[in-house]
Amino acid sequence: MFHTSRSRSTTMGGLRLLLLIYHGSVRHVRRSHRNALVGLVMNILQTVIFVAAFYLMFTLIPGMRGSAIRGDFLLYLMSGIFLFLTFNKTMGAVIASEGPASPMMQHAPMNTIVAIGSAAFGTLYIQILSMLVVGFVYHTAFTPITIHDPADAFAMVMLSWFSGLSIGMVFLAMKPWAPGFVGLVSTIFQRMNMIASGKMFVANMLPGYMLALFDWNPLFHCIDQARGFTFINYNPHFTSIEYPLYISIALIMVGLMGEFYTRKFASASWYARR
Repeated sequence: MFHTSRSRSTTMGGLRLLLLIYHGSVRHVRRSHRNALVGLVMNILQTVIFVAAFYLMFTLIPGMRGSAIRGDFLLYLMSGIFLFLTFNKTMGAVIASEGPASPMMQHAPMNTIVAIGSAAFGTLYIQILSMLVVGFVYHTAFTPITIHDPADAFAMVMLSWFSGLSIGMVFLAMKPWAPGFVGLVSTIFQRMNMIASGKMFVANMLPGYMLALFDWNPLFHCIDQARGFTFINYNPHFTSIEYPLYISIALIMVGLMGEFYTRKFASASWYARR
């Protein structure tokens, strides 16, 4: 008489999972600062500082500006920096999400999929909001900008987010087994993306021997394709949409299988000596 019956249908289970991810995403957004609005403003300021730093670097270093696409120079910078931040922050958030041995998993509705989804969608929300605010302020306060194909350009933002999620899933599955190694490798990979992402140049202007150094990176393809959709006078010849998409699908499958295997064996005692 004191038990509330619950529907066990697939639809209700999916809706309950989405609701948990939504509340987890809100918690993730508010975690960076006690005041959610201040946390969002801090992320927007970080994006602005990133854009300003690269603008100064391109302006002060001779020859750097020649690698830009003909058109609005700040839009060229933002088209690379927005995707770079979305990729790196999503990957970092997924790696840092609660694992199977976290105290949060003691709560009945909570599981690792909710934790991963909350971290990924919370980061996506913050990055999209920052991108829209920075772009709107630049468009209204400084100079009007025109994006050639905004829908497909935004799709590349989502693809970069999905790529960061998939790579973060692989690192997360490995993390309980070798936390120090995973932390080191993920940090190196994030720092390496400062150059390997291709946000400072375009693929069409690279010689063949240099192109081979960057075309393994899904983010390099996402940024180059995004610039093709952003600028009417740029057509990417050496990158594709299919490569980051297929690589991300494969990696997220590997990450899910690894996370499922790790979840069966992970124990809080692994971290007792730490």
